[in-house]
Amino acid sequence: MRNLWTKAGVFGSVSVAFGSMLWSQKQAESDQVASSRTSADTNPSSPYELKLVQVLFRHGARTPLKSIPGVMEVQWVPKLLEPPAHTHINYEVTDLHGGPRPPAPVEDNYRKNVLNGGTFPGQLTTLGMQQLYELGKKLRKRYVEETHFLSSTFSPAEVYVRSTNILRTIESAKCLVAGLFLQKQTEIVPILTTEAASETLYPNFHGCKLLKVLASHRWAESSTLPDIAADLQSIHNALGIAAHQHIDFILIRDDMVAREAHGLPCPSVLDTWRNTVEQRAVDMICHVYGHNSSMENFQLCVGPLLHSFLTNIEKKLEGTLSEPDRKLFLYSAHDTTLIPCLMALGIFDMRWPQFAADITMELHQHQETKKPFVKVSYVGQDQLIPGCSGVYCPLEEFKKVLSAYSLSSEAYHSLCNSTEGLTEP
Repeated sequence: MRNLWTKAGVFGSVSVAFGSMLWSQKQAESDQVASSRTSADTNPSSPYELKLVQVLFRHGARTPLKSIPGVMEVQWVPKLLEPPAHTHINYEVTDLHGGPRPPAPVEDNYRKNVLNGGTFPGQLTTLGMQQLYELGKKLRKRYVEETHFLSSTFSPAEVYVRSTNILRTIESAKCLVAGLFLQKQTEIVPILTTEAASETLYPNFHGCKLLKVLASHRWAESSTLPDIAADLQSIHNALGIAAHQHIDFILIRDDMVAREAHGLPCPSVLDTWRNTVEQRAVDMICHVYGHNSSMENFQLCVGPLLHSFLTNIEKKLEGTLSEPDRKLFLYSAHDTTLIPCLMALGIFDMRWPQFAADITMELHQHQETKKPFVKVSYVGQDQLIPGCSGVYCPLEEFKKVLSAYSLSSEAYHSLCNSTEGLTEP
């Protein structure tokens, strides 16, 4: 079995995006959708009142998690990591209770290796910082300028910022906040993290014993599935990858899209393999999550996070949030966080989420009936959730959609420790 601690880092953010050109295209499409949208909640006469917003987003473009020696080596130089001046804010990284930042073993693991050019694997680049800044500006347009839902200056009483304890997601959160408030702040921005063993912002293959066992089996299987195995052998031969290197489609894709995003060259042989690499990477990650065949495995991947979303909604309606004026929850995470969330919501389109992709959940209350509704968007486009009677989904219907997957913290930890009779491969 491969080192699961390393795999936690890989799964924590298995690359993203379809290159800077495609990213720009997607952003242009999103801008077009946003400018043409006339949904009721941006209309003063809307029957719905916006009460709470939760945004789960991926970090921006980064260096690859692993280069393939002799095949895909390019220069990842420090100049690619220079932060734009407009992304600077005053912030501090703390644990969930405001104490010192916890140890970061996943980040430490990245630092054990150096890419050609002198940077480390998985580092947020200048392009990635700009992508999150632009996402922040889009949120600003909607929630500050158009609806006046948020203040124009950052306030920790109004905005909660949570990140995995990995530098690229922390920096992504900082850049988003800089764009959302145009660097306006009267207080330091707290970015909350937790220790690796208890992290639930990505499938925690290290911290959850049962998930480690279940996912290890599924991960081992994923590269041996007949169609995937045949294609993998063919691309190994085409690229000259030695069998002992254990390079799969996810790692090939990771390196490929990282270079494409930053205008760095790819081996010409990949031109004919581009679509296959994309599809097989998605096929593999879907098999690992086991959405359709292992409910238990899937719950452990995403259940606690979904429970947090629902809890925030309930507490807002009850008036029991720790900060009663809180209006926005920001969660800075990874592609492997978004994919199972999209699956649970029934809106995964079998495409790997791009850099800076976001799932936004809005809580609304009907001004006459006082009934609560949830509206979900993905990369700026409103979604009709299967099981919901409309884009504005009655809260009871929304809770029913997620009830099969949501896990309380207590249930999650109890399930994580229930490994009797199971063995690792």
